Amino acid sequence: MPIDFTLTDEQQAYRDALRDTFAREVGSAEQRERLTEGHTVHHSPELAAKLGASGLLGPSIAEEHGGGGAGVVEEMILLEEQMRALAPIGAYPVSLIVAGAVQKFGTPEQKELVLGNIAAGGVEAIAMSEPEAGSDVAALSTTAKRVDGGWVLNGVKVWISNAHIADRILIVCRDAEVDADPATKKHEGLCMIWVDPKAQGVRVDGIETIGGYREVNYVYLDDVFAPDDALLGQAGAGWMQLMAGLNTERLIIAALALGQAEQALGEALQYAKDRKQFGRSIGSFQVQQHRLVDMATEVELARLLVYKVAADVDRDPTALFPREASMAKVYATETAERVVNRAFKIHGGYGYAKEYAISGQLAHSLVATTFGGTNDIQRNIIAKVMGL
Repeated sequence: MPIDFTLTDEQQAYRDALRDTFAREVGSAEQRERLTEGHTVHHSPELAAKLGASGLLGPSIAEEHGGGGAGVVEEMILLEEQMRALAPIGAYPVSLIVAGAVQKFGTPEQKELVLGNIAAGGVEAIAMSEPEAGSDVAALSTTAKRVDGGWVLNGVKVWISNAHIADRILIVCRDAEVDADPATKKHEGLCMIWVDPKAQGVRVDGIETIGGYREVNYVYLDDVFAPDDALLGQAGAGWMQLMAGLNTERLIIAALALGQAEQALGEALQYAKDRKQFGRSIGSFQVQQHRLVDMATEVELARLLVYKVAADVDRDPTALFPREASMAKVYATETAERVVNRAFKIHGGYGYAKEYAISGQLAHSLVATTFGGTNDIQRNIIAKVMGL
């Protein structure tokens, strides 16, 4: 059976439009510095709104909700180009994870509200992890108690991306009426409920990270009321709904890692051509040539895997693809980690200087192997599918 790895004319036109827009809006270090407020924020509402108004956000969101009505491959193109251009729309990928859940389980009213917001450049957040429930997310203890007209939530969430700038936070919690023994029934009784970050009883505290950006947060819930229509999908079906979205999340992270690796490779290649030592460019030395060739090969392999899985999802949107999504996440993030590290070494001492973008990429290349379930957990998932 022939395999076509080329983009369609429409997909190539979309990629070209993204590259043109990013070159115009974030093509210089000065533009990126302004949009990130001196490299202190990772998301520019201004840039996100421009992209939304141009129809470039939410390519997989239905046209009736302001999206492009396309598929997952188009989302991979957007995420890859976002990272390749260092475009500060860091809240979009997490918003896209929320979009996937809403498209599968949301009511018409929820779809109109949330998907329309994302396509326009708005921010949505999702809160899964807790201080004692990270890789074992089903062990979460945040509760939602039924009351007249809705739910009352209590608990603590941690490592919640974009909660401080989100229009809504989708809380993964446990129905307080379900007696779930954490040792045997921890997957039962889970719910997904939206809360307003400005609601009474919600507190969002930032976490200082080595990346320097304000990105992740603690979210404290103290008797927070959420109305009935804030429930996504069915009460008690949260685990199934969560699993349906986690594979999408892993593919999203893989595409971002691919773009990061491509950006680092491009920067290292240009530096190797420009930097002179011993009377010639450092790229003329065989050790650097081989290093760059290995980097380019790994990036190309990661691209093939990411887009192959995305195309599989587009062909069968109802399938979960846990093995393939986990493979893409593992290989792409570890490729980014290796490529960024090698790019840093090619820059020598200048890799440590803020004037070169590579200096800010090291931390993010490391943490990507942890986001969306650590790569060790991904390998456990792959092994399980293999029957091990």
